[in-house]
Amino acid sequence: MSSPKLEVPAAVREMAEKTIEQAEKAFGMFLEAANKSISAIPHPTTEMSKKALSFTEQNMKAAFDHAKKVVQTTDLQEAMQIQSEFLKSQFNQASEQIKKITEEVMSAAKGAAKT
Repeated sequence: MSSPKLEVPAAVREMAEKTIEQAEKAFGMFLEAANKSISAIPHPTTEMSKKALSFTEQNMKAAFDHAKKVVQTTDLQEAMQIQSEFLKSQFNQASEQIKKITEEVMSAAKGAAKT
């Protein structure tokens, strides 16, 4: 038995693709401004802020890539598979990012306790 086809008009698919591109471009501009802002004012939390922005960038890139894949899907089963893989990879990535941030916070706390 074949999976149901997703009947999405070409115009709707094109509009979704353009919207994703525009959102990705806008996010890139936001990220650039945020990085400049963080670098402009030295602060003890600058490195942590840079790390958080880096994680945000990774997560958003994955989300944009995911959205592009979903827009191209014509098969419901394929769409569900793409969604499942995305959620699994995001869960793993979030776990790794939390681990790294926790390690940095603990290291900073130990450094602060020594001074």
